[in-house]
Amino acid sequence: MFGFVIASLEELSEEQKNRYQSVYCGICRAIREADGQLCRLGLSYDMAFLALLLMSLYEPDEENGRGRCIAHPAKARPWTDNEYIRYAARMNVALAAYKARDDWDDDGKYSAKLLATIFGRHEAEISAAYPRQCAAIESCIRRLSALEKAQCPNPDEPAGCFGELMAELLVVHEDRWAEDLRQMGFFLGRFIYLADAAIDYRRDVKHGKYNPFAAQGCGEDFEKWEQYLVLAMAQCTESYERLPLVEDKGILDNILYSGIWLSYRRMQRESGKENQDG
Repeated sequence: MFGFVIASLEELSEEQKNRYQSVYCGICRAIREADGQLCRLGLSYDMAFLALLLMSLYEPDEENGRGRCIAHPAKARPWTDNEYIRYAARMNVALAAYKARDDWDDDGKYSAKLLATIFGRHEAEISAAYPRQCAAIESCIRRLSALEKAQCPNPDEPAGCFGELMAELLVVHEDRWAEDLRQMGFFLGRFIYLADAAIDYRRDVKHGKYNPFAAQGCGEDFEKWEQYLVLAMAQCTESYERLPLVEDKGILDNILYSGIWLSYRRMQRESGKENQDG
């Protein structure tokens, strides 16, 4: 379920693109510093959104620089570092560890087992630093796995479970903004889970895997899927707009109002083309 909370790059200015990239590179750099080179295999742009959101809300002091890395050895890239970049990096590794272990349990892929071993080496340390968030990840993924194995026919249940996970990730401090962040994270998580289910619908049905829309019996119903997704994002952005965000608001708006729909819209276009070709 990684890869949904991303920017629509063509709608960003060059300055915004550079800022977005510097945060992403900062997270990559922070993962390397805290957890080693191999853990960067789980790096996701979704965490850049998490970092930007918290940075905009809390306005931390930043360190900025440029550097080369294995992925970009020829040209130095800008990077940004602060406490929320480092937080996003630890959450990235924690999520990657649980996801890899879940993939190994479900599919028995040795690649997933290898990744679970790589990421899992750092779980105890991350859990000690962020016990609430890591407990939520573990609990929600365990419950989500049980719902999927039971072929739960109500999409709201697994989507809500993933929403609870995201709600806790968005909250670093139990302060005046925690409730809005939790509400935002909950509905963002619902959107991610349901969008992923819509995109994977045909593949899941073909391979006999759980899909909440297939289990519900609604079939390939784009109109119904869209209703679920629009409602989830409307509730997410309602909480988001209550936050006093100024810095990087343009990038955050781009992600929540445009970028987050990219994968779903691509699937719609491809499905329409397949139907025409068929």
